[in-house]
Amino acid sequence: MRIVAPVSRVAEVAVLAEAGATELYCGLVPPDWRGRFQSISANRRPSGNLASYADLAEAVRSAHAHAAALSLVLNAQHYAAAQIEAAEEIAGRFADLGGDALIVSDLGLVERLATRFPALRVHVSSVATCRNAAAARLCQALGARRLILPRDVTLAEATAIAEEVPDIEIEAFVLNDGCIFEEGACHTIHLPGQLGGPICLDRYGFRHRRRDGGELSARLAARLQENDEAYERWLWYRFSCGFSTTPEGLPFGPCGLCALPALRRGRVAAVKIAGREAPTARKLASVRMVRSVLDRVCAGADAAAVRAFATRLRPSEAHCATGHMCYYPEVLRAAEC
Repeated sequence: MRIVAPVSRVAEVAVLAEAGATELYCGLVPPDWRGRFQSISANRRPSGNLASYADLAEAVRSAHAHAAALSLVLNAQHYAAAQIEAAEEIAGRFADLGGDALIVSDLGLVERLATRFPALRVHVSSVATCRNAAAARLCQALGARRLILPRDVTLAEATAIAEEVPDIEIEAFVLNDGCIFEEGACHTIHLPGQLGGPICLDRYGFRHRRRDGGELSARLAARLQENDEAYERWLWYRFSCGFSTTPEGLPFGPCGLCALPALRRGRVAAVKIAGREAPTARKLASVRMVRSVLDRVCAGADAAAVRAFATRLRPSEAHCATGHMCYYPEVLRAAEC
């Protein structure tokens, strides 16, 4: 099972590969993209990209020097016709630099790039929201070598896809950056000030007043307030527990560490650490956490031992007990049975 980690700075490549990441992924927005298309990004994370083709070339060299693969992200939800051609230009430059794979969300672009650049693997982004075996077979037919599943796919669904469609690799999320909506159907960009901020940060607070202007009953108002507070707690967990860490820098937030035994047993080929725009320290701590748990899985530790080790890493027993921090809460429910 491969550990896939994000980079947005060339220096991170060596650091994360030495910590145990076997694949790295990055983004790039060419200098002329904004001027040509009046668009800030060629992918879903405008604040998490390398600065230039020179940086991209150095990132490829560094990854290969550390026996790691480097993927380039082209995962906007859709591209206009002119942008498709520009994305193809970016892919061609990446191929010339010796890059390994492209992470692509637009299925038409998947087929085009797989056909045009056979030396590059094409991985279908989670933004494509492909979540079943039929979708996996379509991606494979279009030339994709891997399917990255959306965040809310269950363990049973992930392993069923891997079993039913063995000719395409499956990648699943393991740490960081929980989304409260389906990312592939969400058209917000994570920038402050955009129409008051991203829609996922809107609390949608209840108005504790009747539509006719009268007051609600005390009992109903209390119930609505309770729902409001529960929603706030859930949001806090989904947004990485306020992006908090332990004193050692280990990140809290969306996590699938306890699910690694089931994912590996279910032939999931790779696990993804999210967060290209995150600080280097957070990425490094994330890779170390996944590597330490996966090493125990590979050494034959049973699921209970892995779960105990994973929850003590930060430690996060209290957070884990809520189930709100889990990518795969069914692991917690199975442990309670």
